[in-house]
Amino acid sequence: MTATKDAGSAPEDADAVHTRPDARSAPLEVLGLRLRSPVVVGSGLLTDQERNIRRLIEGGAGAVVTKTIHPDPGPSGNERLLRLPTGMLNNTTYSRRSVDDWCAMLRRFADDGLPVITSVHADSPAQLADLAERVTDAGSGALELGISCLNEEGGGLEDTPERVAAYTEAVRRRTPVPFSVKLAIGERVRERIDAATASGADAITLSDTIAGLAVDADTGEVRLGGAFGYSGPGIKPLVLAEIFGLRRDGLTVPVMASGGVKDATDVAEYLSVGAEAVQVYTALHRNMHATLRTIRQGFDDWLASRGGTVADLVGQSVKRA
Repeated sequence: MTATKDAGSAPEDADAVHTRPDARSAPLEVLGLRLRSPVVVGSGLLTDQERNIRRLIEGGAGAVVTKTIHPDPGPSGNERLLRLPTGMLNNTTYSRRSVDDWCAMLRRFADDGLPVITSVHADSPAQLADLAERVTDAGSGALELGISCLNEEGGGLEDTPERVAAYTEAVRRRTPVPFSVKLAIGERVRERIDAATASGADAITLSDTIAGLAVDADTGEVRLGGAFGYSGPGIKPLVLAEIFGLRRDGLTVPVMASGGVKDATDVAEYLSVGAEAVQVYTALHRNMHATLRTIRQGFDDWLASRGGTVADLVGQSVKRA
């Protein structure tokens, strides 16, 4: 993920932020994709529809990560979101769309040259390798391995370096396209990152959701029925600290930061501690397209006011530490 010097042109419309090329913020190279902005929309319910993905890109997203595709996602369940003062809990898992439907959608995105990153997971490394090959054949130019979703197992997922290596290595053998492995912060994170990169990952996305719990104080009822994925502003200081520490310890693999972005300064902070791109998701559950425009335009304006480039910003906190 390196900044590049020249930019292509992009159309403007009344519903989009500034999408014209700007030496300060565009283009960038992320997983082999040329992006107009380091602001990337992360994977989730909002990226399960072709219309949303296209509108998010038109509205200024540098790229969009699809809802995680799974070859056997199981029946639709009682998937819910719970808003909290500091973020959101969710017990969602995978897209219910078939792989065939997704492959048709990915072909259309590829035909139109859209910067879409395909999130994938499966029940075994071999199944994930098969799926990765299918979406690659459909035209997907970049992948994100969503292998750390704790909701699938009700919070019981024990991610280990060995598990990460098995999934990563299986995918690397079957697809030539760049991919990121999405991991959660926490125990043995450096070992898990090293396992991913040693097994062929081109980048790391940090962090997936972490385990969170909400309780009704009056009744003692556990909301959503258990501990599930927690995201939003509450995890941002934790992810910032993790990326900062990893960079200070010499980690060089490209990182897409994910966790609690709600405004332009959040984007700047993540870049400053060493992320090359920054995913936003939870904040988009309120006024999705308007919120994205505000973040993207706000970051462009913030950067322009300082007269620098994205490349100047990346890692500056680490250099000064």
